[in-house]
Amino acid sequence: MSEPLHVALWEPEIPPNTGNIARLCAATGTVLHLIGRIGFRLDERSLQRAGVDYWKAVLWERHDALEEFEERMRGARLYCFSAHAKQCYTGVAYQAGDGLLFGGESHGLPAGVIERYGDRALHIPMTAGGVRSLNLATAVGIALYEALRQVNGW
Repeated sequence: MSEPLHVALWEPEIPPNTGNIARLCAATGTVLHLIGRIGFRLDERSLQRAGVDYWKAVLWERHDALEEFEERMRGARLYCFSAHAKQCYTGVAYQAGDGLLFGGESHGLPAGVIERYGDRALHIPMTAGGVRSLNLATAVGIALYEALRQVNGW
């Protein structure tokens, strides 16, 4: 079995979004990383109220800061996702062990992070105007399944 992919959420704010992403990670064997200030509690009661009754099946790690996560992932390729990035997420050849980094629902990733990642800053195209961005859980699902398709031949 190859090394798993990693999904990282920087300062997620909405429990059901994180719950949906956690379910996706559990179903695909992807490691979930929660980074920085979380907009909700991670105790068992709060998670169950958010509909996350399978949390024990999730491979997850908690990081206090983005730098701590980046250190944990040293040697791995990290891609950050932003509506402001120039490169499309399908223009990358994903590999086992890659990390996919997403920002919080209301603020996304800081501009400095997007700039620092350069050609590893990716966007998911939207053809209709008037929509600022996709729902976080939807965006993670789109990007993760493209990476899984490439890595596992799905």
